[in-house]
Amino acid sequence: MKKFFIALIIILALAGTAFFFGWAQTGVPPDSLGVVRSKTHGIDPRPVKPGEFRWLWYKLIPANAKTVVFRLNTVYHDFTAKNSLPSGQFYSVFSGIDGNFSWEIGAVFSYNLRQEALVPLVAVHNIGTQEELAAFEKDLSGQIEGFIIRHLAGGPEFTGQIETLFLIEGLLQKGESSELNNEIYRKFPDITNFSLRVKSSGIPDFSLYRQLKGLYDDYVAGQKEYISENLGEKSKKNMESLLYFDELERYGVLLTKYPVLLEYMALSGVKKDR
Repeated sequence: MKKFFIALIIILALAGTAFFFGWAQTGVPPDSLGVVRSKTHGIDPRPVKPGEFRWLWYKLIPANAKTVVFRLNTVYHDFTAKNSLPSGQFYSVFSGIDGNFSWEIGAVFSYNLRQEALVPLVAVHNIGTQEELAAFEKDLSGQIEGFIIRHLAGGPEFTGQIETLFLIEGLLQKGESSELNNEIYRKFPDITNFSLRVKSSGIPDFSLYRQLKGLYDDYVAGQKEYISENLGEKSKKNMESLLYFDELERYGVLLTKYPVLLEYMALSGVKKDR
């Protein structure tokens, strides 16, 4: 009986040790996530979440697995941008009215990396420490800033000028833009809780801009209508000329092939004269 209890204690001790060393949550604080790296299985596809029980048998192998702890802190990024409304200078020259269509903003945006994106990002970018994760987030913030600035400038990767105008006007006057937020999520699917807030802004004369743009659009529409009407008439005359020359060409081919027709036409002409 004594030997049985000793064996039972040894088994329980071994089981407790195995449970402890195979417990994935070991060393992962409540505000963090863990990523398990192992020599035998590589990077575990599931992040280790606090309070969620997970037991990995390959953690029992000495020096085989390591849990790297990461904190997905909220990232804040300040930036400034300035430009002018699309074709604003051109509309001023066209109308002869000197308008101020330049704008500028000082803004800050914030976001978090999605928990589901942590493991793929660690694997793809070989991130092994919190410092390396912070460097990745800094680079990502720069990409988001560049995307916003290109979007406000109406770059070729975005939609037309009207959409850009509405975006700039809404952002400068409201201090935020849900449309821009949606574009950010579409372009950067690894982030969540994105928020952009304008702290300072220089607002152009949107009313004058729309009036001058309307005048230019009316002018272009009138020119198109005039050109279309004239081209239509000219096209009709050109088509009649082409048909006439085509008919002459067919007569020429026929007379060349059958020269006797010339004599017949000549005789017919004489008879008519008589």
